[in-house]
Amino acid sequence: MIRRHITFHGSVQGVGFRYRAYHAAMRCGCTGWVRNEWNGTVTMEIQGEESAIDDVIMYIERGLYVRIENMDVRQVPPVDSERGFKTY
Repeated sequence: MIRRHITFHGSVQGVGFRYRAYHAAMRCGCTGWVRNEWNGTVTMEIQGEESAIDDVIMYIERGLYVRIENMDVRQVPPVDSERGFKTY
């Protein structure tokens, strides 16, 4: 079980990014959250098996209008008590 803090850059707001992230995370059994930032990026903290997190990102990238140009990724400590995936 790992947790990643990811900032997505590109065409990531107003394109259904958070909706896709929520549904992909729930389908893959991941927990965490996703939110739009003031500077046009999207920040996500996601927790689960590494392969499941990779699957979530691949699903998001398949969005018709989503264009991820860059991701800043760092490992953060898991949150044991977290349940579900939230959008802000």
